[in-house]
Amino acid sequence: MMNTIIKHALTLCLLMSTLAFAPLYAEEAHEEEGGIPPMNLAQRQAMGILTQTVNQQLLADEVVAPAEVTVNLYRTAEVTPRITAQIIHRHARMGQQVKKGQPLVTLSSVEMAAAQGQLLIADKEWRRVQKLGRKVVSEKRYIAAQVDHQQAYAKVLAFGMTEAQVKALLKQEDVSKATGTFDLLSPQAGTVLSDDFVIGRVVEPGQVLMEVSDESRLWVEAKLAAEVAGRIEIGTPVRVSSDEHQWVNGKVVQIHRRMDETTRTLAVRIELDSNKGGLRPGQFVKSAIALTKGKPVMAVPREAVVLLQGGYVVFKPEGEEIHPAPVERGVTRGHWTEIKAGLTLGDEVVTQGAYVLKSLLLKSMIGDGD
Repeated sequence: MMNTIIKHALTLCLLMSTLAFAPLYAEEAHEEEGGIPPMNLAQRQAMGILTQTVNQQLLADEVVAPAEVTVNLYRTAEVTPRITAQIIHRHARMGQQVKKGQPLVTLSSVEMAAAQGQLLIADKEWRRVQKLGRKVVSEKRYIAAQVDHQQAYAKVLAFGMTEAQVKALLKQEDVSKATGTFDLLSPQAGTVLSDDFVIGRVVEPGQVLMEVSDESRLWVEAKLAAEVAGRIEIGTPVRVSSDEHQWVNGKVVQIHRRMDETTRTLAVRIELDSNKGGLRPGQFVKSAIALTKGKPVMAVPREAVVLLQGGYVVFKPEGEEIHPAPVERGVTRGHWTEIKAGLTLGDEVVTQGAYVLKSLLLKSMIGDGD
């Protein structure tokens, strides 16, 4: 009887200890299995893991060529004086964004002072003659006053003053205001690329004081063999990159008519749709110019495909579980990589955060080795 009671007691103790350590056994079993830990949607988003469905994309054959970023001459303007003048004030600096009509430089000129004085005198005489009328003054005096006013007005405009500046001067009706100072205004909106001058310098007509350019629409000059350039059409899409990771889209806008005598190549001019890559004039880049219109293929963002233990995989979510799926890659064109096998259209794959999942998976594998 006593032996039976002892046996039951031992069995009960064993059962209780098994239940107590069951969570530990389960945790150890999970660790032995390895892999990426389960995570819900909120946990994925917190780790920067995003997914999307697999679709078809148009991937065209391309030719990759070295190229150089240049300013867009059709969106660039040089700010120059029309007469000899002295610089007395700077209103903008290199790298600054300016608006059309914004003052850039204030100049002072003896020639402008004389022209302004003549205009104020001619304007005063013209207003007096107009007030008297043709019945009082002779026709000769009337026409002479009108012509003198028109010529004086045209002269200050030709010297570099704007219509608004001239009207502001005439409103003062004071010859002492003919100081010869005037502002050079920005002819367009853009970025000040250069401002190579100092205050007090006397500058000559045509001397470039500032260069203003719209950097959002830069040009890129790609050098190609003549037979390759002959296969490219105006409007052909192009991708440009300085690091082969971030690409900026553009299109072919012109093909040079003359070949480079040294390299025997033909320059293809590309205009960028934007400048999201932060490119700068003078920078050397790679250009990928489409040679065909492209065909639809199954593709995923290039960041979705990672190298794992000698093979390429994507990560596919199934509920709260995420598993690597081996794939066969095709060509990569910019942001997209062709998938030849391993996926079907409509599959959900991780497109952002794949490298985070790869590190978690490798960490679990290292743990298994211990």
